[in-house]
Amino acid sequence: MLEVAVATYGMLTSFVLSGAARNKRGGKPNPPMLEYTAFGLCAVSTASAIGLPLWAVASHLGYI
Repeated sequence: MLEVAVATYGMLTSFVLSGAARNKRGGKPNPPMLEYTAFGLCAVSTASAIGLPLWAVASHLGYI
């Protein structure tokens, strides 16, 4: 299941970054759905960067 989540995250990130770069080269604004997806991926990245180390420490200390 983790592999599916990681693959989906990677594909979405690749799509968002390539779409944003193409729009920047063309001088066009990004569509709202692209921006919403980018904000969602940013939120997932931030939550993972904060949550995973906390989970690791809690697991190491025996709380989980």
